[in-house]
Amino acid sequence: MTLHKWLRQADVEDGVKSGVSSDAAAELRELKRRNRLLEQENEVLRRAAAYLSQGNLPGKGSTRS
Repeated sequence: MTLHKWLRQADVEDGVKSGVSSDAAAELRELKRRNRLLEQENEVLRRAAAYLSQGNLPGKGSTRS
C-alpha cells in the first residue's frame, strides 16, 4: 500500500497524473495555518475593541461630564 502511494505521488509530481504536488500541498498547509492565526488575531482585536468601547459609554465609570 505504501509503495502504491509513493508511485501515485511520483506520477503526480512528474505530471503524469492530475493531483496536488507535494510543494502545492505544503504551501496550502502553510496558508491555512497562517489564515487560522490571522483569524485568531482578528478575534482578539475585535474583543479588545468591544471591551475598550464599553469604557467610553456615558455613566459607565467615565469621569467626564
